[in-house]
Amino acid sequence: MDDAFTLLRRATGLLPRDARIGIGATVDDVRDFQHRREWGFVLDLLMEFGDEHPVPVAFWSLLETAARQMMLERAAQWCGWREGEVRHGTFRAVLSLPSAREGRRRTAFAGQGQLRPVWDIGRVTADGGREMYIAAVWVEGAERLGPGESAPVRLAPLSPDRWRHLTPGTVITMHEGRPVAGTATILQVVAPLEKQVRSAEEEG
Repeated sequence: MDDAFTLLRRATGLLPRDARIGIGATVDDVRDFQHRREWGFVLDLLMEFGDEHPVPVAFWSLLETAARQMMLERAAQWCGWREGEVRHGTFRAVLSLPSAREGRRRTAFAGQGQLRPVWDIGRVTADGGREMYIAAVWVEGAERLGPGESAPVRLAPLSPDRWRHLTPGTVITMHEGRPVAGTATILQVVAPLEKQVRSAEEEG
């Protein structure tokens, strides 16, 4: 198996040559930091590039493996999550949890995809019952989310094609039993980037 540094170099080679991120860094800057052997910063930069530019699945897979070799577990988890979004699409929302007095949950949950509740996304069965679907939750910008709190989240459905009817502003509900465990307002639904990357390569 390649070492982490080789994996990061391979990931860099998958970026568009003229790519630039919001802080002004270019692909040449990434290579410069590689020459300086500042590998932690290289990984951070590459994750920024991946978040701002369409990249293939292999890009995030390489970063995930490199991060695990570097013992950076949270970074590895994020790269694995982003790999899933490239394959299946991105679903972002603002999730609000009821207070401990109003809801069933008494403690905060870890926000790196460990929680996999069921959701009512507005679909009904043939006999009029509510269809429920499982989706993991990643909390943006926070380690945990607790009762009475709200935060932007990313959702990873087990059946993403069943979620593509959602549009910004749609309200869905999270369930961990009764009563409702949380209410989410959709912010963004993005088609799988894998298809977008493939289309761009074919057009090029």
